[in-house]
This record gives sequence, C-alpha cells and structure tokens, in this order.
Amino acid sequence: MHLRTDGDLHPVFCTIVPPHVLDHLSRSADARLADPARRTLVADGLRRDRRRTTALAAVPTAPGVGAVPSKPHRTLYDCRNGTTLPGHQVRGEGDKPTSDASVNRAYAGLGATFELLLSAYGRSSIDGKGLPLIGSVHYGEEYNNAFFDGEQMVFGDGDGEIFLDFTVAVDVIAHELAHGLTQHTANLRYEGQSGALNESVSDVFGSLVKQFSLGQSAEQADWLIGAGLLAPRVSGDALRSMKAPGTAYDDDVLGKDPQPGSMADYIETEEDNGGVHLNSGIPNRAFHLLATALGGNSWERAGQIWFDVLTGGELTANADFAEFARLTVAAAGARFGAADEREAVLKAWSEVGVPTRK
Repeated sequence: MHLRTDGDLHPVFCTIVPPHVLDHLSRSADARLADPARRTLVADGLRRDRRRTTALAAVPTAPGVGAVPSKPHRTLYDCRNGTTLPGHQVRGEGDKPTSDASVNRAYAGLGATFELLLSAYGRSSIDGKGLPLIGSVHYGEEYNNAFFDGEQMVFGDGDGEIFLDFTVAVDVIAHELAHGLTQHTANLRYEGQSGALNESVSDVFGSLVKQFSLGQSAEQADWLIGAGLLAPRVSGDALRSMKAPGTAYDDDVLGKDPQPGSMADYIETEEDNGGVHLNSGIPNRAFHLLATALGGNSWERAGQIWFDVLTGGELTANADFAEFARLTVAAAGARFGAADEREAVLKAWSEVGVPTRK
C-alpha cells in the first residue's frame, strides 16, 4: 500500500439528506414540514462551520505492523433530543440490547460496516487500526438528518411527516461511516467533482454493507440509498437510486429527485459545495453498471476495485471523475489482469460519459 502524504485531513461535515432537499421543504406552506427542515438547516450550518474551524489532529496513516482488532469497539449515546455530543452513554461493546430500537439499530449498523471492511477487504475499522465507532441517537428536535462529523455518527429522529428515524436504513449508517473511510484514505476534498466522488464512495460502500448484510447479489439488490427512510405520505422509494439516478422520489412536497446519471446532464452549481450530492449520481451509476455486468456479489470484484483505488495512495485529494475512472481501470488490471473486469470497468465509465484516457 502506498501512502499519500501531500497534506492534512480536510475538515468535513457530511449529511445524508442533501441541503437542497431541506431547503425545498423549508419553503413549504405547511409549518409541520417547514419548521423541522428550517431547524435542521440551521443545526447543520452550525456544525458545518464548526468543522471548518476545527482541523483534525491526525493525518492518514498506514496500518501499523502487528495485530489489529478483529472485532468492533462500539459505543452508543443518547442525546435525549439535545444537541450536545456525544450525549449519555447507553450501550457499549458487548452489552445486551436496550429497550430503545434506535440504539440497537445503530449498534447493529456500525457492526455491519466493520464486518464488511474486515471480511471483504481485511481492514480493521475505517482507519485500518480498529478505530472505535461512536454513534449518538435522538439528536435534536425532529432533526431531519444523520451525519458524520469527522469523529462520530449522529442520527436524528426525523419529523415523522417526511423522514422517519435515521437509524432505520443500514446503508445510511454505512454511508456516513464510509466518509470516515475516505477521510482516513484518499481524503477527497469535499467540493466539486472530488466532493461528488466522496459522496459516491459513501453510497457505494453503504450499498455494499446493505447487500453484504442481506446476502444479496448485484442482481438481487435494490440499489437504493435510504429505502424505508421516507414517511408513508411521501411519493418515493428512497433518497437516491444508484441504478437510475433521478428516479428515487417524485413528490409534490419533497420535489423530484434531481440527480443526473451521465456527464451529458452534469449540473454546474455553486450550492451544496458544487453539487456534491447531485453529481454523485454519475459515478454511482457507473458502479452499478460495473457490479451488475460482473454479477455475483458486488463487494467481491466491483467493490474490491473501488476499495483498491480508495486505499492505493494514487488518488489525489482534488481528483475529478476522469482521474478516478482511470485509476479504476488500472486497479482492475492490476488485480484481475487483462480480463472481463477491466473491460467491464471501461464500458461502465463510457456509458456515463466519463473518459478513461488522458
């Protein structure tokens, strides 16, 4: 493994629900929908500003020599609808389930993410050294989001009108933890195309954890991010679709899923750090195309290629889609040779309009 040493970790604050969705809700004439969305936007803004002024002390490091933990070290906290983190400790590693379903779901989701990384890729936790996994539930009042703040996971309860409890979807838990994986490896800057790659990598590993946990093949998977998170009144299936970006929801209150699925529809915007939650649909679809073309378990070949690029040390912090695509082609060749995998990678990127040659 090569290790990049070209800079410090970038302070990051990543939420599962994009700002454009909350902004749309905040303009609703129904106070039951608008008020929680406005409070969530304010809370997210404060957290985001705090991350910008608080740099992490560590830089990406290669796993040390010797044994690393083969079991997770999880600690769950209850914010009791406050915003002070981490909150009150309610469950530690090995403790019996509590009477709080949110605590138990978060505990299981953290464990499922640890298990995929270890079983499929030989990596102990998100940092490769068994980093303890911390989660806080019941954050804020009707808080419509979940986030990773560079140090821990945080889950809101949702407003019950648009969003349900954010621990209900294991891929949401894994998505946010995967931001920590990126932070400790490629350290992709959270803006523009590198930011969209950051988001896409989290969707990829979120989906892989879900598929791994359910024992699903690429063909059996729904390729939805956040299925079960939308309340019954919402016309939609999930927050995002990796298979068909732009089709996850179409609701009179929530709006229509705006994600593009190819470079022909790439969105130029200054909002949301340059559209990181929007244009992530392009590499998402490329991964889906690759995984379904190869068949079988997505984490075994398609996921391995993505993991090799993320941890290989060649991906720059400001990488665009084309750089990432070229490295996936090289990674497929290095691991599998001049075989079907490399050709499938080339075809997947071609279908979404991302070049693989300089």
